[in-house]
Amino acid sequence: MQSPMPVLVVGSIALDSVRTPAGEREEALGGSAAYFGVAASHYAAVRVVAVVGTDFPERHLDTFRRRGMDCAGLATAEGRTFRWAGVYADDMNKRTTLRTELNVFEEFHPDMPSSYLDSPCVFLANIDPGLQLEVLDQMDAPPLVVLDTMNYWITSAREKLLAVLRRVHVFLLNDEEAQMLTGADNVLKAAEGIRMMGPSVVVIKRGEHGALARTEQGWFAVPAFPLDSPQDPTGAGDAFAGGLVGFLARNGGILDEPCLRLGLAHGAAVASFAVENFSVDGLLDLSLETIERRVRQIRDLSRFELELPARG
Repeated sequence: MQSPMPVLVVGSIALDSVRTPAGEREEALGGSAAYFGVAASHYAAVRVVAVVGTDFPERHLDTFRRRGMDCAGLATAEGRTFRWAGVYADDMNKRTTLRTELNVFEEFHPDMPSSYLDSPCVFLANIDPGLQLEVLDQMDAPPLVVLDTMNYWITSAREKLLAVLRRVHVFLLNDEEAQMLTGADNVLKAAEGIRMMGPSVVVIKRGEHGALARTEQGWFAVPAFPLDSPQDPTGAGDAFAGGLVGFLARNGGILDEPCLRLGLAHGAAVASFAVENFSVDGLLDLSLETIERRVRQIRDLSRFELELPARG
């Protein structure tokens, strides 16, 4: 196998206070770059561009270092780290944000170390599309760019988001966001419309129902791994992206259908491990063998024979 492509992630690092039916955690390591980076580090070298405050705990930096993550692009600014607090409903499908404090993240502009500029694989996490453009403008047309976003940016920064879309290869979003972006009345039409905006692959994240992908070859779906006792769904989407993008980077960034199918299964597997614990704790001590075992279980969820066996 060829050497894995290094993966650059640009996103947020936060201290999360979360309450779910399974328990609660105060000031836990969170943020899109944290979840994605720890997940992707099981597959490839990860380079991080983000900002934290002077109050950011050293133990969290140690977490990144133990995972071999390159933190040369992780800036420390005078002030407090980005904080988020939220509570989940009993079914964990809905959450209520109790508090968002941007703090040093409010003035964040990605300052790319020169050693990052040749990164062949880039994940633009859910941040202002203007910042995503700043990243791409500093780089020389990376061969694989994967984008995430949210409904807020679709409504508040649409033109900049469309400019980013013209420069990416894979776009991750959920049903509601896809329909909001295109105005389509169903997700299938929405994904078709999004492909016309630039990305060749559109992945619709559907939480506990898995993911649906539209490629140049057609449609396919990957189920989520069923869990009987989820703990904390925070960061599951970023962990999913870390598994997917990490797998693609490990396999040369190829976007043919076999690689994408297996990549989405890896994303689903890694996301399930994230949900089984609070913060990034469920992702820290994994091995590729453990992940691949769950990938096989995900495959078996949807395997079936086209004909019934003969019965005597």
